[in-house]
Amino acid sequence: MNVNIQTVHFDADEKLVEFVTKKLAKLPTFHDKILKVDVFLKLDNVVHNIKDKVAEIKVHVPKHEFFVKSSSKSFEESFESALDSLINQIKRKKEKLAA
Repeated sequence: MNVNIQTVHFDADEKLVEFVTKKLAKLPTFHDKILKVDVFLKLDNVVHNIKDKVAEIKVHVPKHEFFVKSSSKSFEESFESALDSLINQIKRKKEKLAA
């Protein structure tokens, strides 16, 4: 599984990158054919919006691609939320294929 973490409009500290990498290590338990994972961490500077830290996760598997986006006040919270949604998507897809 190839993991690519990109930060937009800021430089991520080692702790944040480590957090993301550790959480992503659990993904193969939900899908065994993950080819590539792209994580985008962005600062969304919308003046009227308090939720300004965005996490996007794109997972490439054979013949399909999963994508989730979440925003909140911290990158950890955004990433956790996006990862939960992603896991639900993967589970639903697997159930659909099994049926």
